[in-house]
Amino acid sequence: MQPSSISGVALHGYDPVAYQVERRAVAGNPAYEIVHNGAVWRFVSAANREAFRDAPDVYEPAFAGFDASAVAQGRAVDIDPSQFAIVGSRLFLFRTQENRRRFVENTALMTMADTLWSDVSRSIAR
Repeated sequence: MQPSSISGVALHGYDPVAYQVERRAVAGNPAYEIVHNGAVWRFVSAANREAFRDAPDVYEPAFAGFDASAVAQGRAVDIDPSQFAIVGSRLFLFRTQENRRRFVENTALMTMADTLWSDVSRSIAR
Protein backbone atom coordinates (compact mmCIF):
# COMPACT_ATOMS: atom_id res chain seq x y z
CA MET A 1 0.00 0.00 0.00
CA GLN A 2 1.15 3.47 -0.76
CA PRO A 3 1.42 5.39 2.51
CA SER A 4 1.72 9.14 2.37
CA SER A 5 5.41 9.94 2.15
CA ILE A 6 4.97 12.53 4.88
CA SER A 7 2.65 10.84 7.36
CA GLY A 8 2.98 7.11 6.60
CA VAL A 9 -0.83 6.92 6.61
CA ALA A 10 -2.56 4.93 3.85
CA LEU A 11 -5.27 6.57 1.74
CA HIS A 12 -4.48 9.96 3.24
CA GLY A 13 -6.22 8.71 6.40
CA TYR A 14 -9.48 7.67 4.74
CA ASP A 15 -11.26 4.50 5.87
CA PRO A 16 -10.89 1.70 3.26
CA VAL A 17 -13.89 -0.19 4.67
CA ALA A 18 -16.20 2.82 4.34
CA TYR A 19 -15.58 2.95 0.58
CA GLN A 20 -16.99 -0.57 0.24
CA VAL A 21 -19.68 -0.51 2.94
CA GLU A 22 -20.95 3.08 2.76
CA ARG A 23 -19.95 3.73 -0.86
CA ARG A 24 -18.43 7.05 0.14
CA ALA A 25 -15.08 8.48 1.15
CA VAL A 26 -14.91 8.98 4.92
CA ALA A 27 -11.89 10.23 6.86
CA GLY A 28 -10.73 7.76 9.49
CA ASN A 29 -10.07 8.50 13.13
CA PRO A 30 -6.57 8.11 14.63
CA ALA A 31 -8.23 6.38 17.61
CA TYR A 32 -9.02 3.47 15.28
CA GLU A 33 -5.88 2.57 13.40
CA ILE A 34 -3.69 -0.42 12.69
CA VAL A 35 -0.42 -1.02 10.89
CA HIS A 36 -0.69 -3.33 7.90
CA ASN A 37 2.02 -3.97 5.29
CA GLY A 38 4.09 -1.06 6.55
CA ALA A 39 1.35 1.57 6.43
CA VAL A 40 -0.96 3.03 9.05
CA TRP A 41 -4.64 2.52 8.18
CA ARG A 42 -7.35 4.61 9.83
CA PHE A 43 -11.01 3.74 10.31
CA VAL A 44 -14.18 5.49 11.44
CA SER A 45 -14.99 2.78 13.98
CA ALA A 46 -13.62 -0.24 15.80
CA ALA A 47 -15.99 -2.40 13.72
CA ASN A 48 -14.45 -1.17 10.46
CA ARG A 49 -10.95 -1.68 11.85
CA GLU A 50 -11.80 -5.27 12.78
CA ALA A 51 -13.41 -5.94 9.39
CA PHE A 52 -10.19 -4.80 7.70
CA ARG A 53 -7.99 -6.78 10.10
CA ASP A 54 -10.02 -9.92 9.36
CA ALA A 55 -10.00 -9.52 5.55
CA PRO A 56 -7.62 -6.83 4.29
CA ASP A 57 -7.67 -8.22 0.75
CA VAL A 58 -11.38 -7.38 0.55
CA TYR A 59 -10.84 -3.71 1.43
CA GLU A 60 -7.40 -2.77 0.13
CA PRO A 61 -7.56 -0.60 -2.99
CA ALA A 62 -6.37 -1.82 -6.36
CA PHE A 63 -2.87 -0.83 -7.41
CA ALA A 64 -1.75 -0.07 -3.83
CA GLY A 65 -3.93 3.03 -3.82
CA PHE A 66 -2.32 4.74 -6.80
CA ASP A 67 -4.44 6.44 -9.48
CA ALA A 68 -5.83 3.55 -11.55
CA SER A 69 -6.03 5.66 -14.70
CA ALA A 70 -2.35 6.61 -14.38
CA VAL A 71 -1.39 2.96 -13.77
CA ALA A 72 -3.07 2.16 -17.11
CA GLN A 73 -0.55 4.61 -18.62
CA GLY A 74 2.38 2.97 -16.82
CA ARG A 75 2.72 5.60 -14.07
CA ALA A 76 2.30 5.66 -10.28
CA VAL A 77 0.42 8.84 -9.32
CA ASP A 78 -0.91 9.91 -5.91
CA ILE A 79 -4.68 10.20 -5.45
CA ASP A 80 -7.39 12.47 -4.13
CA PRO A 81 -9.20 10.11 -1.71
CA SER A 82 -12.57 11.61 -2.62
CA GLN A 83 -12.17 10.37 -6.22
CA PHE A 84 -12.99 6.66 -6.26
CA ALA A 85 -15.03 3.98 -7.98
CA ILE A 86 -16.14 0.53 -6.94
CA VAL A 87 -16.13 -1.75 -9.97
CA GLY A 88 -17.30 -5.25 -9.17
CA SER A 89 -15.84 -5.63 -5.71
CA ARG A 90 -12.64 -3.68 -6.40
CA LEU A 91 -11.86 -0.21 -5.06
CA PHE A 92 -10.14 2.08 -7.55
CA LEU A 93 -8.80 5.51 -6.61
CA PHE A 94 -7.98 8.49 -8.80
CA ARG A 95 -6.24 11.85 -8.68
CA THR A 96 -8.94 13.73 -10.58
CA GLN A 97 -12.60 13.43 -11.47
CA GLU A 98 -11.58 13.32 -15.14
CA ASN A 99 -9.29 10.32 -14.52
CA ARG A 100 -12.15 8.60 -12.70
CA ARG A 101 -14.61 9.28 -15.52
CA ARG A 102 -12.21 8.08 -18.20
CA PHE A 103 -11.42 4.86 -16.32
CA VAL A 104 -15.06 3.99 -15.55
CA GLU A 105 -16.19 4.68 -19.13
CA ASN A 106 -13.38 2.74 -20.81
CA THR A 107 -13.23 -0.84 -19.49
CA ALA A 108 -10.07 -1.50 -21.53
CA LEU A 109 -8.20 0.77 -19.10
CA MET A 110 -8.81 -1.70 -16.25
CA THR A 111 -7.27 -4.50 -18.29
CA MET A 112 -4.36 -2.25 -19.25
CA ALA A 113 -3.79 -1.24 -15.61
CA ASP A 114 -3.90 -4.87 -14.46
CA THR A 115 -1.35 -5.75 -17.15
CA LEU A 116 1.01 -2.87 -16.36
CA TRP A 117 0.74 -2.95 -12.55
CA SER A 118 3.60 -5.41 -12.09
CA ASP A 119 6.01 -3.13 -13.97
CA VAL A 120 4.66 0.04 -12.33
CA SER A 121 4.94 -1.44 -8.84
CA ARG A 122 8.59 -2.39 -9.43
CA SER A 123 9.36 1.21 -10.41
CA ILE A 124 8.07 2.67 -7.14
CA ALA A 125 10.75 3.78 -4.69
CA ARG A 126 10.44 1.79 -1.49
